[in-house]
Amino acid sequence: MNDAGKLLVVLGLVLTTVGLLLMFAPKIPLLGKLPGDFHIKRDNFELYIPLASSLLISAVVSGFMWLVQYLNKK
Repeated sequence: MNDAGKLLVVLGLVLTTVGLLLMFAPKIPLLGKLPGDFHIKRDNFELYIPLASSLLISAVVSGFMWLVQYLNKK
C-alpha cells in the first residue's frame, strides 16, 4: 500500500507540472518560433511542425531526468 501512495504523489506532481507548463508555455519567448519549426500556410490548409522546439524540450527533460537518476544513486 505504501508504493501505491508514492505512485499517486508522483503522478500528482507530474500532472501539476504539466498543467503549469501548459499555462506558462505561451509566455516562454521563442518557443515555437525557433529556426527549424516549420509553419506552412496555404489557402485552406495550415501545418505546424515544431521540430526544433520539440528537440529542445526533449534535451531539457532528458537532462533533468539524468540529473535525478544521478542524484538518486548517491
